[in-house]
Amino acid sequence: RKMTKIAGYKWRKAKVVLTSNDPSYIEKLAAIRSILSNLGTDEAFFSIDEYGPFAIKTKPGLRLVPPGVQPTVPQWQKSRGCMIMTAALELSGNQVTHFYSAKKNTGEMIRMMELLIETYRNRQKLYLSWDAASWHISKRLYQRIERHNTSIIFGDCGPLVETALLPSGSQFLNVIESVFSGMARAIIHQQRLRDTGRGEGSDR
Repeated sequence: RKMTKIAGYKWRKAKVVLTSNDPSYIEKLAAIRSILSNLGTDEAFFSIDEYGPFAIKTKPGLRLVPPGVQPTVPQWQKSRGCMIMTAALELSGNQVTHFYSAKKNTGEMIRMMELLIETYRNRQKLYLSWDAASWHISKRLYQRIERHNTSIIFGDCGPLVETALLPSGSQFLNVIESVFSGMARAIIHQQRLRDTGRGEGSDR
């Protein structure tokens, strides 16, 4: 014990680190870095993902309260439904485009793509970056992107669309996850639901 102590050895608990099991991790990450490094002023790069489904009920978290007040959250609550939010973060302007979804599927990804095309119609190219979930890499989605790009080449107006797939198992690289995390802390956690007559609502 004296020898190990003198040598500087200490007991330390192992930490779980963020990793990816994608064999093409380095190549995919390098491709995304290259796009971002050379992104033109007439181009836009979007970090896209879904948040949820999450139950609509009071959740624990931090709340600003006066002295002597202890916030509480009932252990047993009846959920007032559930929600999924599909969102895209434009990295250059730090702007979020979002809508509420009933499901996570290819149809919602196509809906997001079409919304971004319409919103950023003045750009020359849009890069859509997401993880390797099945509905993000479906054949139907890529066929829709190909049809859109073909129509642009043959004279229709609007931006070209290109995908920038994140490595498998690397959700920590998806920038919009930090937006979801901040939103959950600031909006969802420790909110008091009030009865609006429809079983929904929030006090702020």
